[in-house]
Amino acid sequence: MNKDQVKGRAEQAKGAVKEVAGKVVGNRNLEAEGQIDKTTGKAQATYGDVKEDVKDAAQDARDSVRDTVRDTARDANRDLNRDPDRRP
Repeated sequence: MNKDQVKGRAEQAKGAVKEVAGKVVGNRNLEAEGQIDKTTGKAQATYGDVKEDVKDAAQDARDSVRDTVRDTARDANRDLNRDPDRRP
């Protein structure tokens, strides 16, 4: 979890509290401010989610490349050990 996810979800919670408080006391401005905070928080949390997904995808790609290189090197080494005449 990254800071944008945390801040966004905190902003959503703050907005929900403001919205309910505005409804309870009949303050339409506070209610509207709460709705804005909720929407802003949702956007920030979504941005954080996307950042996290991209980071995870990049890590998966690095792992996949590393595994492919390792497997290719292992296979090449095994082939060279089977046929010593192919050695440079």
